[in-house]
Amino acid sequence: MSVEHEPIVTKSITDTSVNWPTWEQLVRVLSMEDYNTRVVIIGAVLLGIAAGVIGTFMLLRKRALMGDAISHATLPGIGVAFLIMSAHGGSGRDLFGLLLGAAVFGTLGMVSVLVIRTHTRLKEDAALGIVLSVFFGLGIAILGIIQQLTQGHAAGLESFVYGKTASMLARDAYLIAAVAATVTVFCCIFYKEFSLLCFDQEYAGSRGWSVPGLDVLMMTLVVLVTVIGLQAVGLILMIALLIIPPAAARFWTHHLARMILLSAFIGGLSCYFGATLSALLPRMPAGAIIVVVAGILFLGSMIFGSARGILRRWIEHIQLTRRVAWQHLLRALYEWNEVNCSDGEKLSPNALSVPISLQDLLAARSWSSRSLGRVLRRAEKQDLVRWVPGGLVQLTEEGFHRARRVVRNHRLWETYLITHADIAPAHVDRNADLIEHVLGWSMVARLEALLSKDYPELTVLPSPHVVK
Repeated sequence: MSVEHEPIVTKSITDTSVNWPTWEQLVRVLSMEDYNTRVVIIGAVLLGIAAGVIGTFMLLRKRALMGDAISHATLPGIGVAFLIMSAHGGSGRDLFGLLLGAAVFGTLGMVSVLVIRTHTRLKEDAALGIVLSVFFGLGIAILGIIQQLTQGHAAGLESFVYGKTASMLARDAYLIAAVAATVTVFCCIFYKEFSLLCFDQEYAGSRGWSVPGLDVLMMTLVVLVTVIGLQAVGLILMIALLIIPPAAARFWTHHLARMILLSAFIGGLSCYFGATLSALLPRMPAGAIIVVVAGILFLGSMIFGSARGILRRWIEHIQLTRRVAWQHLLRALYEWNEVNCSDGEKLSPNALSVPISLQDLLAARSWSSRSLGRVLRRAEKQDLVRWVPGGLVQLTEEGFHRARRVVRNHRLWETYLITHADIAPAHVDRNADLIEHVLGWSMVARLEALLSKDYPELTVLPSPHVVK
């Protein structure tokens, strides 16, 4: 009996279509069942964590592009290390030797930037541009020479330029783990000193710390992370892992320790998803996907960040604008009643019997009819104003109490500017408008203490614009 075999499906090498992973492949990769997948993902995550930790200090130190210069400066070191090992009979592709050469030239590039910046009149951006272009050009020239040599095996050196995460071995992951642990430990030990260096280097120097020494130590840690990241994401994209995670974390917190933890988390998460997607889609380069994922996380942080995100700042701006608008409305209504209440009548919630027309209210401030209508509707919903027959507006009892507090704070600040800052009464109103809406309770208490001798019993100070 003849047995029919299923036809063997072959795929042309020119076929560029994408084979989407099956459900079984997805579960296998996410659970990291395969040894190689486990090594690659763990190694990449550790690299992202290390880059996020030291990158935070580098970003706050305003040395973000230093990592770019260092990563490009490693290229000639890789080429020189290859030539030396090939000249001594080796294959020239020993990973430890190549990384050692990269570390030496990366350090040389870092020192070159510091020397140019310190001992010349050139700014740091010029020093970075010079070192980056010269060292990278030297590296390209050396790689061109290597391609023409007959000895050695130069194939694969370009992986240090573009990265090749999938070729990561267990020893590479161990090396990344060791460097990540070293960088983290040093950052914990020198947390206080690095913080001083980032925020106030003059104070750090006055405390006896060597600012150049701390700078060199910080940049040395950057060199270590850059060197171990060459094979994973390449020297061109390595700068992204040093900048994007801390920049994204900056949108979520103002606290340095939390920023470091968030930066490490975002760096590790970027590398995890990047390495995972690369394992599911073998034709997609892991280094590029890692950077793209980091960019997506940065975009999300920039929009939704709880500390500095665009959405939060937009909401706060809208809230401040609305608060300023209704405070101006309450102040205008209160001052109208001050002027138009009956002679000898004490201004109080029960005595607010002088409504105001929309025309007079429009003349009180530079409102448009449309904006005034919006403010009145919001104030009415909060039970701050009410409509009376004839299309007139009047403060409610709650509105009166709030209006009195608003006017009181405004005049406290006006009186302080006149008596303590020597600002003329004719010019003080606009200055008070700029600050009165953000006066806190502590500032109000200080103003009351400063002005208590002149106005011991007044709940609301008299207007400084009224000629007595």
